[in-house]
Amino acid sequence: MIDLAAFIPRAIQQGIPLMYGSCGETITEKSGNLNLGIPGVMYVGGISGVIGSFFYEESCAGAGLNPFLAIFIPLVCSLVGSLIMGLIYSFLTVTLRSNQNVTGLAMTTFGIGFGNFFGGSLIRISGADVPSIALSETSSYFSKSLPFAGNLGWFGDIFLSYGFLAYIAIIISLYTSFVLKYTRTGLHLRAVGESPATADAAGINVTKYKYVATCIGCMVAGLGGLYYVMDYACGVWSNDAFGDRGWLAIALVIFTIWKPDIGIFSSVLFGGLYILYLYLPTGMDHMELKELYKMIPYVVTLIVLIITSMRNKRENQPPASLGTNYFREER
Repeated sequence: MIDLAAFIPRAIQQGIPLMYGSCGETITEKSGNLNLGIPGVMYVGGISGVIGSFFYEESCAGAGLNPFLAIFIPLVCSLVGSLIMGLIYSFLTVTLRSNQNVTGLAMTTFGIGFGNFFGGSLIRISGADVPSIALSETSSYFSKSLPFAGNLGWFGDIFLSYGFLAYIAIIISLYTSFVLKYTRTGLHLRAVGESPATADAAGINVTKYKYVATCIGCMVAGLGGLYYVMDYACGVWSNDAFGDRGWLAIALVIFTIWKPDIGIFSSVLFGGLYILYLYLPTGMDHMELKELYKMIPYVVTLIVLIITSMRNKRENQPPASLGTNYFREER
């Protein structure tokens, strides 16, 4: 049997990067942009925070870190790195009207290469004996939980034992859902994603909404990479350690039928399914089954996609112009 008291917190921690990635991709897709570069964006967000944290720790060697700067510097570096990725994608797809699928895949390849290059460089600079770099001092500030969580037993372990970025992910998801449903900005954004020609005719600046939504979406997704390194991985950066979490975040967008509030619970479910094989019986007889268990999140996503397509409810479908570029001259 699985020890739920130990499994649920790990599932939540595993799901937080997915929550950031899926929420950021949902914001982007609501504008009609299909950004398959989210895995690369999360990678850049993670390594950018690591770069800022590394040089700050080096400058404070033996002097101790300022708690505010220890959080502020990697946070800003992560947001800036992710923002630049969003600007590059927007310029290529919105301004130059390049193919969104090809651009997204290129951004993923670029982001992973960017992260591995600078990650490897930092490892060499630090002179580490292992192919990784540890930023334990900075990580301690990101992973610090509420002081009274340990006194509340299983309730504190399950709900209150996480760093501040975990709670920010939930707040961002709820706020994004509110904006999309109940504000004029959300209405305009959804209009751009559904029919940019109609939105343009109504006086909505299609280019501005696509740029802003894509850049904000990338910044949110980049925080997922920062959380993974500074909190989940305890400040340890290793090249290619992210695995397929970025792709899983994109799959989660389909699973949540483009609703960030549903993504809060779905990300925890996906996080649990992603690490389920670690809590199953070990041994050679179960090796093949473990590989099958790793496929569960993607199989569930396909099932949900099939069901939502069969029911054909408009509110459960992707934006009508998703993945297509807008040519104003063809309006």
